[in-house]
Amino acid sequence: MDAELEKNILKTGTSLVGIVCKGGIIMAGDRRSTAGNMIMNKNKQKVVPINDSLVVSGTGIASDIEMLKKLIQAELRLKELKSKSKTTVKEAANLIANFAYKNIRQPAMIPFTAGIMLGGLNPDGTAELYSIEPAGSADKVEDFDANFSSGMPFIKGLLERQYKKDLTIEQGIELAIEAIKSSTQIDIASGNGIDVFSITSEGIKHRIKQEITPEYKERK
Repeated sequence: MDAELEKNILKTGTSLVGIVCKGGIIMAGDRRSTAGNMIMNKNKQKVVPINDSLVVSGTGIASDIEMLKKLIQAELRLKELKSKSKTTVKEAANLIANFAYKNIRQPAMIPFTAGIMLGGLNPDGTAELYSIEPAGSADKVEDFDANFSSGMPFIKGLLERQYKKDLTIEQGIELAIEAIKSSTQIDIASGNGIDVFSITSEGIKHRIKQEITPEYKERK
């Protein structure tokens, strides 16, 4: 099972990044969706708000990610209606992790293979970022992460050199853009666009929405 899981994760293609900044969280992703060595979709938004306080991004099997988003939206809404209180980011992360844990251990022809990053606002206005692996563990991110995306080696290599504690939100946005662009220059499974979200006490904002297009120049 572990070998099969690892093989499936390595086949997935995307570039995701989450950055902890002073006063909030930055989450970003590319827009290319692939199946093996084929580009299936050039306009797939991978960083998506699921309510007014939480943002998710995912890498892995597209159907698993989409189904997980729908289930989590419904579960969180039911939880808030029952408790009459807002869910914390940690509670939401553990809910996603529990779902992944149970599904990867249920007998199936195709196991659940999706890594998730979750950023959001707590009821007290603080922002947190969690990385949830396909096997079901949820870890709070204190600096930055790229989850299990195929662009992870390039993104984390860049951030290891350029990340600084207490980055401002604007600095975090610029660093996230640079991380995604650096990955799309090398990783053939990533590209076509960039989405960047900021999560602060002012709410969730879609700060960057760019298209990456080929540019042809005459050689000198």
